[in-house]
Amino acid sequence: MPLQVKDYEWSETENVVIIHVPLKGVKPGKADIFSTNKYIKVSFPPYIFEVVLFEHVNEDESKATVDESQVTFTLKKLSPAHWGQLKSPESDDKEFMRLARDEALGHAQKSAQENAKKREEYASEKKQFALRNQMRLEQEERTKIENIKQDERQKATDDIEQWKKAQVHQIIPAPRMPTPSAPKADIFLSESGGKKASPPVEEMPAPRSSGHITISFTHRVFPTPSRESQASLEEEWLKKQADAQKMVPIEEEEFSDHEKDVEWLKSKAASLFGSENYQAAISVYNHAIRLFPKMAALYSNRAACHLKERNLMKCVEDCSRALELLDPPVDQNAESRRKAHIRRGSAFCEFELYVEGLQDYEAALKIRPDDEGVRRDAERIRAIIQGTCSTSDATDDDEIGESAF
Repeated sequence: MPLQVKDYEWSETENVVIIHVPLKGVKPGKADIFSTNKYIKVSFPPYIFEVVLFEHVNEDESKATVDESQVTFTLKKLSPAHWGQLKSPESDDKEFMRLARDEALGHAQKSAQENAKKREEYASEKKQFALRNQMRLEQEERTKIENIKQDERQKATDDIEQWKKAQVHQIIPAPRMPTPSAPKADIFLSESGGKKASPPVEEMPAPRSSGHITISFTHRVFPTPSRESQASLEEEWLKKQADAQKMVPIEEEEFSDHEKDVEWLKSKAASLFGSENYQAAISVYNHAIRLFPKMAALYSNRAACHLKERNLMKCVEDCSRALELLDPPVDQNAESRRKAHIRRGSAFCEFELYVEGLQDYEAALKIRPDDEGVRRDAERIRAIIQGTCSTSDATDDDEIGESAF
């Protein structure tokens, strides 16, 4: 049975109570302190100090300090007054002390739950604030980029208009007409009126010798002729592709050669996808994206895995990121953009956001108008929006979004 500490000291003012509990040679680290607004206990075997206070104190403004020889409590009174005694008058009653301990434990558990809830709410608010802030920054960045594009388009339009005006107002000189002149005298008449001998005809130079002209054509990556291509967009796309092939160095981890080969990683993930092990395929794509964060195909393929696992929001996010990386739109990335639109449209339809889904399907049809499967899906989605077909009727046929895979 623990020994009760009775040689403690205490003092008070109208606002504060101070208690000094000696540790009796026990190391400070072995002292276990428990306190509430009415109950205080210090356990340091084989000793124990326990007291039910005369009145309630303010837990938030009270504190306990431990040094080498004692524990000192500085308790803030809930209401200013002189107590005259430290313990409750009923402290000698064992039943009262038992009830006081139970009440103190219940109060401590309730306080701990409230504090945990407050911490969770604070963490949630902090996370939401960070998310809103990130969304705001991304929106500002998109707005900034859009404004720059708009300014460039406006500048190009203005330059074209100025050029047209200059062409219209350009003064075209009139053709020079020959002026009439008096008939020339015959310079070949002699003084006696006879014809002079014709002057000698100069010998004409010989025709130039024939030769060969060598014509060289600029090498182009894209097969389209120069008059039909958008050279600036194609150059931008090629630069993005070159950047996407660059691996991001990760110093804290070591990988084997094939674990750093993006083609091997894509083949591995495709094999897992084919065997319907979608979670493992997602893990492989996660690793690949860490090394090659600018490669659009990795996001689009991971979106297909998320769509199979019905992680619809992640599917939408990956498709949107893939479409960002597939900008500018050129023939080289047309098929990748088509798949990303179909997968995102399928995820929107699973969310029952049929208007957004139809927009993605129509974007896919613009890329390949002869895709009958996508066209049928688009017509069924349009029928659902117009109310001529229910969602249950639409799902009785082939499932919407099969063309996403």
